[in-house]
Amino acid sequence: MRPFLVYIKKKPLTLLLLAFLLAIVAEWQQWGMIYVFIFSALGVVPMAGYIGEATEVLAVYTGPKIGGLLNATLGNAAELIITLIAIKAGLLELVKASITGSILGNLLLVMGIAMIVGGAKNGLQTFDRRQISNHSILLLLAVVALIIPSLFYPAIGNPTSVRVEAMSLGVAVVMIVLYVLGLVYSLKAARSPITVNPEKIEHAAPHWSITKAIVVLALATIGVVIASELLVGAVEVVVAQFGISEFFLGIILIPIVGNVAEHLVAVTVAYRNHMELSVEIAVSSSLQIALFVAPLLVFVSLAMGNPLTLVFNIFELIALTASILITALVAMDGESNWLEGAALLAVYLILGISFFLLPTAG
Repeated sequence: MRPFLVYIKKKPLTLLLLAFLLAIVAEWQQWGMIYVFIFSALGVVPMAGYIGEATEVLAVYTGPKIGGLLNATLGNAAELIITLIAIKAGLLELVKASITGSILGNLLLVMGIAMIVGGAKNGLQTFDRRQISNHSILLLLAVVALIIPSLFYPAIGNPTSVRVEAMSLGVAVVMIVLYVLGLVYSLKAARSPITVNPEKIEHAAPHWSITKAIVVLALATIGVVIASELLVGAVEVVVAQFGISEFFLGIILIPIVGNVAEHLVAVTVAYRNHMELSVEIAVSSSLQIALFVAPLLVFVSLAMGNPLTLVFNIFELIALTASILITALVAMDGESNWLEGAALLAVYLILGISFFLLPTAG
């Protein structure tokens, strides 16, 4: 009993596995879709954490280079699974909102909290100014790739036309190529904006065997699939009963649920005065979403018969642009403090309030 309590104290999110079981029971016993939604959303959190932990363990065994690629590929696995199931259900606006929300969450919410916590504990913190500049340029290019189809589509055709779909596919190809180039670069460079801190992988100590890591990864992935099916299946009921827009759920809730474990890591390392690693985690995750997850969803959605185009609404475009600008301004001097973190968090909260009150995403 004592080892179990020690483990829970070390990893309190494990307790949320109970929510996963309750989600299954709520669906089976027909408690109501609201309970299914709440429990399944909470149940995704610990399993997303296990996916990340298993990936990190495998990364230790494979070495810093291949480990960096594993982190780049599986870093957003939980959110990718949720969005794939949402595409299957035809909730395309939810999917596009979650793409935007992931970028906003990493740049504003995670970096904001990390700078507040790290600054309050350690005072002024520093990170490589040139490194964050390189990251910001690639991130800006990624966001521009998401914005351009939204600006050009009115002159090309309606959002569901073949020409707009072709434009989205073309942009997705370019983004995937850029992502692959980033991975190739990471194999030759000590550090890359695509992969997170290979030095950390190199010096980490594996606490699981390879077999255990693979089993945990497989079971956690299956768990995320089940919880995501329940979560997505309850979305329309929540939207109808509470008047919360599908857009708000996608842009705020889904990204947080799918990335809580990774967000906690970024805040923890900032608290331990490793602000450079914290910034890398936030920016790298945003790049993975923009350059890998978004274009991949375009191709997968086409194969699933529910084509997803890279056409975002004006509110998403404004939010993306604002997040990039404020993040670049805060990070351009290579220093951070708790007040700058509060500024990032304030922008996120303002956007969150606005998205909550927005009746539609039109």
